[in-house]
Amino acid sequence: MKAVTIKQPWATLIALREKQFETRSWQTKYRGPIAVHAGKQIDKEACIAFSDILKQHGITSINQLPTGVVIAKANLVDCHKVIKDHGISAIMHTGLRISEDEYWFGDYEEGRYAWELDNVKVFPEPIPAKGQLSLWEWDGDSS
Repeated sequence: MKAVTIKQPWATLIALREKQFETRSWQTKYRGPIAVHAGKQIDKEACIAFSDILKQHGITSINQLPTGVVIAKANLVDCHKVIKDHGISAIMHTGLRISEDEYWFGDYEEGRYAWELDNVKVFPEPIPAKGQLSLWEWDGDSS
């Protein structure tokens, strides 16, 4: 299965189904199942900014965020190019508009890409894995 490494707290926000788009500086033509790997890095400032949302799910400390593990799988359904960033919302080349919390969960600078994820399934237990840059092949348990 293809996998993508995502810094915390964004990986957890995807697993919690709070974040539907993963923004990247590069596009992918891949569509299909993708493992969500929580990287070893935690953005502490982002954790503070999103603390209210994390607390709604019982996460009150950065120590509760799993790192170095695959936490979920999803379906990568599309890759949208950002054509207009309004500072509080963004417009994709497909006409899709990103706003509200979703906008703050990503980097929607013009020219970047928003990978649309759906059908997120959280694994009962995180699975240790070493992450990589770009898309990578994960051969772990995907049940």
